Amino acid sequence: MRHNLEPSWKRRRWGLLDGIYILSILLAANYALAFGQTADAASDSRGQDLSASAKPVVLTLDEVIKRAEANEPAYAASSAASKTSALDRSIARAGLLPSIDYHNQALYTQANGLTNQAGQGASLQPSPRFIANNAVREYASQAVINETLGLGQLAGIRRADAAAALAAAEQEIARRGLVVAVTGLFYGSVAAEHKLAVAERAHKEAADFNVLTSKREQAREAAHADVVKAQLVEQQRRREWEDARVAAEKARLELGVLLFPDPRTAYVLKAADETPALPSRAEVDEAAARYNPELKSALAALDVSNADVLTARAGFLPSLGMNVTYGIDAPQVAVNGPDGARNLGYSASVTLDIPVWDWLATQHKVKQSEIRRDATRVALSVAQRRVIARLDEMYSEAAAARDQLVSLDESVATAAESLRLTKLRYTSGEATVLEVVDAQTAYVSVENAREDGRVRYQAARADLETLTGTM
Repeated sequence: MRHNLEPSWKRRRWGLLDGIYILSILLAANYALAFGQTADAASDSRGQDLSASAKPVVLTLDEVIKRAEANEPAYAASSAASKTSALDRSIARAGLLPSIDYHNQALYTQANGLTNQAGQGASLQPSPRFIANNAVREYASQAVINETLGLGQLAGIRRADAAAALAAAEQEIARRGLVVAVTGLFYGSVAAEHKLAVAERAHKEAADFNVLTSKREQAREAAHADVVKAQLVEQQRRREWEDARVAAEKARLELGVLLFPDPRTAYVLKAADETPALPSRAEVDEAAARYNPELKSALAALDVSNADVLTARAGFLPSLGMNVTYGIDAPQVAVNGPDGARNLGYSASVTLDIPVWDWLATQHKVKQSEIRRDATRVALSVAQRRVIARLDEMYSEAAAARDQLVSLDESVATAAESLRLTKLRYTSGEATVLEVVDAQTAYVSVENAREDGRVRYQAARADLETLTGTM
């Protein structure tokens, strides 16, 4: 009986072990599947994070200008010059106020072997060998207040104010020049992207036309010469597409140098949907009279020259100096001496320096400053005439560019309609392949011309803004 039951017991034991083994395999498989899903989810999230971090930066014209102002070295130099000139004004104004110093000195002089009663008290003391010194040991701890008054200080303030105004005007000139350059690069890059889209669409149009000619040839409705011509046009459009892609990449890199530490950073330019209107001539004249930086710079330069003349003439006038000293100057570092004498006290002095003769040096300085002032007046007059001429020239350029841009928009619509009708006529056998190619070429040309016209108008408007206001 035991012999018969033992195999069944063994079979049950091995069956239990097989079940446990299979269960462990299933658990391991489920764990591996879950771990794989978690790893895939983590990798997907990392991929999403990387794609999000690589998302192109969207930039408007105002944001591009701000970034360029922070990165362009010439504008940074003009901004630094303006800030330092503003500090020069504070320095010049400080020259009118009294200066206060805390003077401390310890002086030892070799004795000459004799005694005297110089200094505090009546007791004898060793005499110093240097007659300019008061005692063998002398200590000074004094607060010294100095003040100098003269026309030169007032002229210095006037010159510093004029120089600060001149530096501010030069900074504004640099800023507006940067705005013009950045505006040209901005719309040039936008135009390059649009031309790339035009070239891509033109290539697709040529490829579709090639397919159309092939079908018409197979249907014996067109000659093989039409297919050859269509193939040549498609090849040309492909080359133009490649050139447009290279030009767009160059424009993006050139603008990226001013915007990012790495010019290859991905970004998208967002231009305004509507073309800004051109102000009236009366508004332009009024703004130019009030906000033109070139005129402000020329006027500030004249103020600097006038201040230089005043500074030179100040050399003919007296200067008044005042000094107040409070502290000790005694053989001991103490408020009172050993014999009861008080060491702490004050002294005051007033000095009036009157120039008498300097071998005509001051007169020659005045003459030099007057010569430079006369040259500055000539420069101011020329600047005024140049502003008037440039204003007429730039306004005429902006007006012409605006009118041509409107005309180009109409031409694009006309060329698109002409291409559509010509293709329909070719499909019905009423037009030749050359007419279709000419219509395609005209459409591409006028679209590229419109992009160039848009850049021209924006550049002309930016040039006009350099004379009339800020963008």
